[in-house]
Amino acid sequence: MTAQATQVLEGALHLSPLERAELIEQIFASFSFPSRQANDAKWASEAEERIDAYDAGHLASVSARDVFARVEGMRP
Repeated sequence: MTAQATQVLEGALHLSPLERAELIEQIFASFSFPSRQANDAKWASEAEERIDAYDAGHLASVSARDVFARVEGMRP
């Protein structure tokens, strides 16, 4: 990895989990590949299935606070 990339990574690791996720999405979106639309459609379908499962009582939820606390605990 170049010095510039290392510097960007070090800066990114100081961001909040949400900011890091947004940064990852923006970087990922900068790549151009044909299957992106297919992947997005699959993820949308998966999200809808999970929402339906939650609404039907087949899937439990976890608070965002708990999720982010867990993510913060994984920081290097």
